[in-house]
Amino acid sequence: MFRCGIAYPRCRWILPLLLLFAIIFDIIAIAAKSGWVEDEDAKSHYASMWSQCRGRNDHWECKSLMEFSWAKAVAALMIIGLIILIITFIISCIALCCTLNITLLPVIGVLLFVVVIIQFIALIIYPVNFNDQIFEGHYDYTWAYGFGWGATILAIGCGILFCCLPRYEDELTGLAKTKYIYSSA
Repeated sequence: MFRCGIAYPRCRWILPLLLLFAIIFDIIAIAAKSGWVEDEDAKSHYASMWSQCRGRNDHWECKSLMEFSWAKAVAALMIIGLIILIITFIISCIALCCTLNITLLPVIGVLLFVVVIIQFIALIIYPVNFNDQIFEGHYDYTWAYGFGWGATILAIGCGILFCCLPRYEDELTGLAKTKYIYSSA
């Protein structure tokens, strides 16, 4: 009466959708003006990937972080990661949605692991150097920084799936018989 199986053909649509979410998360992290870091107590200092601002209420004095080489490196790595992520999204749409091209799936997986390494480095460089050069008390990392990590975690998961999917070519095309995980009679 009730059967539960894995519907592999759904992966053809879900994986590009997950990559689209990773792209959106990266864009949010890169473009966030409200900051990646804000001070805990007085709410008088915050810093984004691009600048840091000090002040209160409507009187904020902002300075660019691009005078620091580590901030330039973080910005470059995050943007390069985003560009590669967009390329993998386009290739995944071609490989999975238009026609099923199994040979492109490991390439997409490898590109996603490159994105993970690049963004992981950027997301570690930022807090380490922020704490060494700008830190003045207790700070909280905000939702924008979290979106950067969210994009990286989505890229890890999608990279693993793209590397594993070539083993299930018959299931993806719908030629294999469905294997049920659970079946009740």
